[in-house]
Amino acid sequence: MALPAGAGCDAVPPAGQIVPAPPSPVVAPEALVKRLEAMQPAWPREPDCGQAKCVALTFDDGPGDHTGKLLDMLREKGAKATFFVVGQMVAAAHGAATVRRIVAEGHELGNHSWSHPMLTGLSGQRLAYEIGHTGDLVRRLTGVRMRVMRPPYGATDRAVAEQTRRRGLAQILWNVDTFDWRDRVPALVAKRGAQVRPGSIVLMHDIHPTTVKAVPRLLDTLGHRGYSFVTVTELYGDRLRPGRRYEQLRRR
Repeated sequence: MALPAGAGCDAVPPAGQIVPAPPSPVVAPEALVKRLEAMQPAWPREPDCGQAKCVALTFDDGPGDHTGKLLDMLREKGAKATFFVVGQMVAAAHGAATVRRIVAEGHELGNHSWSHPMLTGLSGQRLAYEIGHTGDLVRRLTGVRMRVMRPPYGATDRAVAEQTRRRGLAQILWNVDTFDWRDRVPALVAKRGAQVRPGSIVLMHDIHPTTVKAVPRLLDTLGHRGYSFVTVTELYGDRLRPGRRYEQLRRR
């Protein structure tokens, strides 16, 4: 017995007939999020540093000859950091390529002046140059308008605060000093850097090879203690204000 036209699972519709597609099922947004998370569990997620254990590793005075190796280490561990760069170092050989790599790999750039002077002893014109020239160069090379700065030696006053406020820069100091510039012993630098609490800002210098050698041990130690490694801006979120000073995140 012949089957009527269109019967059967593999039946072909008559030529020219448009068969409407079955309606798409509606997926709740919450279910979609869970599905995507299950498919890609390694997706990076910004931690809520008001609740999570976050620490900001910061590196001053570069970029230098050892910054590339440091970036390799940070990438291997999935850690982010903030680099307070000196304008003269950015303008030197390989400086431009390094700051572009810093940005491309998700780290943060901060202003550390042009020539690393004590800012509190400068005239208004020179102070504006030290901060402004570095900011302009970094923006020209990377497209990034920096939001944070660190005064060399941590020296600041009202004039520095006013100049940074005009430039839209928050002043970032620290509450954990590794003294890596003085004691160039990787084990000692890593030990001091690990003396953190949630919200700490750690001071280091990527121009010293001994500091770079200390970083893997520091990352492992803090990682085992449940810390997330974030940039300064990630640490504070939207709390940073131009001109003001910050030494650590005080959690609510």
